[in-house]
Amino acid sequence: MIEAEPGDDTALDRALIERWNAGDEQAATALVTRHAPALARYAVRLGMSDEAAELVQDTFVRAFGALGTFRSESSLRTWLFTIQRRLVIDRRRATARRGQELDIEEVGYASTGYDALDTIVADETSMRVTKALASLTRMQREVFVLRVQEGRSYKEIAQILDSSEGAARVHYHNAMRAVKEFLDD
Repeated sequence: MIEAEPGDDTALDRALIERWNAGDEQAATALVTRHAPALARYAVRLGMSDEAAELVQDTFVRAFGALGTFRSESSLRTWLFTIQRRLVIDRRRATARRGQELDIEEVGYASTGYDALDTIVADETSMRVTKALASLTRMQREVFVLRVQEGRSYKEIAQILDSSEGAARVHYHNAMRAVKEFLDD
């Protein structure tokens, strides 16, 4: 079995995958515990807050069903984001076929304010950022969320979005410019 060094997330994921493949169901629990919060945040940021929990569950169902094919060319989290993104696209297509529109949900952010005024300012800022994100193209929004809120590298973003690093950089630059312009108005 692979032993992971402290702080080495890739080695820890590999060790947990190896344990899962050997029949250790607790390894699956550990993988879910490690990655579910990031997947839930990603779903919410993509405007799927009502379905976030279900998307996370579906992502893990698909991932565990295909874990034997995971080649470790990217991080496990990048692979999970890719699976979830495809699920979101599938759901949006299904919703569009039914003639329903998806609205971008206003996302609530935790306020660290010390008084009521701080809370009001934080809420107003949150709403402005949410509206700014809603004004972006789908690709710009996804790149922005993956880069700013999830801390993914351009290489990982390109893998998740099935794009090139250069395209990810351009979409990020355009998204940042658009968000700044929106917030300056």
